[in-house]
Amino acid sequence: MTRGLRLIRDGVTAFALLALVALIAAKLNDAAKIEHTGAFHAADGDSLVLGDERLRLEGIDAPELNQSCERAGKTWACGRAAREALQGMVLASGTLCQGSQRDRYERLLVVCRSGVGGDINAAMVRRGMAISYGDYGKEEAEAKAQKAGLWAGTFERPRDVRDHARQTSVFDGAVRFIGQIVGWE
Repeated sequence: MTRGLRLIRDGVTAFALLALVALIAAKLNDAAKIEHTGAFHAADGDSLVLGDERLRLEGIDAPELNQSCERAGKTWACGRAAREALQGMVLASGTLCQGSQRDRYERLLVVCRSGVGGDINAAMVRRGMAISYGDYGKEEAEAKAQKAGLWAGTFERPRDVRDHARQTSVFDGAVRFIGQIVGWE
């Protein structure tokens, strides 16, 4: 066999092996989608519960349940309003939530669709009841332009509210611990 033919044979073999490795890697990364339908309960503006399963709407971040926002100089319960908006959307017949990954709290990350209104995650952002969290930038721009929901006034980003609550909790815990050591009551 000539040197040129051996080079071609070795090149084809190497290419075939690389293609096989790529196919195996793609198959391993292709996690099966988990689908849920049924009577969903909105825990807050971006989380659902269905039986024992906890679901987190992927790509959005809604106000915390106890969070307040401001519009027209008045405080409003934007966290509760976001939960009510999500609950209304998932009540529509034919709601289907799909996902294949879980977050650090073991919630299934999902995109939900209703037979009536399409992508529920996008609708929450478009209505100003949630902000984009990596996805749905176009819908957020629409909500801002229309001053919908949160965008009609001022609000603290949900992530900042959570961070502040964690910092306060750590501080309070440290104060209680020190109080126990020194005998404060």
